[in-house]
Amino acid sequence: MPELPEVETIRQSLRLGTPEQPSILGRKIINAELLWTRSLAEPEPNEFLRRISGQVVKGVERRGKFLTLPLSEDWLLVHLRMSGDITVGAIGEPHGTHERVMFNLEPGWRMAFIDPRKFGRVWLVSDPQKVLGALGPEPFDEKLDDFRFYQMLHSVNRRLKPTLMDQAFLAGLGNIYTDEALNRARLHPLASTSSIMLEDAGRLLRAIRETLQAAIQRNGTSIDWVYRGGDFQKYLRVYGRKDQACPECGTPIVKIVVGQRGTYYCPFCQVVPEEMRI
Repeated sequence: MPELPEVETIRQSLRLGTPEQPSILGRKIINAELLWTRSLAEPEPNEFLRRISGQVVKGVERRGKFLTLPLSEDWLLVHLRMSGDITVGAIGEPHGTHERVMFNLEPGWRMAFIDPRKFGRVWLVSDPQKVLGALGPEPFDEKLDDFRFYQMLHSVNRRLKPTLMDQAFLAGLGNIYTDEALNRARLHPLASTSSIMLEDAGRLLRAIRETLQAAIQRNGTSIDWVYRGGDFQKYLRVYGRKDQACPECGTPIVKIVVGQRGTYYCPFCQVVPEEMRI
């Protein structure tokens, strides 16, 4: 957390602005302040502060769970990890407790990277592929069709849920939306990827896209105190609903641990045949 829908929601608010904050698009970065230097992945602090001053925000984009901001000379990349957020406010407002990197913008605004748990990271690089190059395809990539997804699943022999959460396999999914998509697709999280048939792959890909799109429309899921604004938590099918009724069949939702992550599924809708297990 945040996952693709939360990052996309933040991207849209930074690009388009909101009633509470202006868009950062086209604004010049006067300078930056490093309030916690370990939030900076690269370059070293003095170079970062020197290089970023005077650059203009040319775009606000997303790649997987990364926010990617093309500047007039470099790229600013931000990974929010467990608790990160980005807000925009007026210069002169008091600093918050968890602000880690501050960007002063023209005219009179500042963008703050906020991160209570200190896991998030910021990069300033000339080539974004240096950081993003190992990511898998985007779930909404038009080139990602049923057959290609089927081939991807059969190129590995792993449990289904950890594979979907692997950012080198598919960029953007985390614990919440993987559980939700698997439930929509009626697939068990412990199923082997090599057992998935073409029809299953197509159903899963559609479920992933439908789940993510529905979450984006509701500004993401606010079940963690560090994420603001979303209400998709009201529409979750299985995640966090242990012992509650499955919305399809009424069977109580079960919680297990898969790849050290709490995993929720319906034992009636998501049956896994023994031969599909690894």
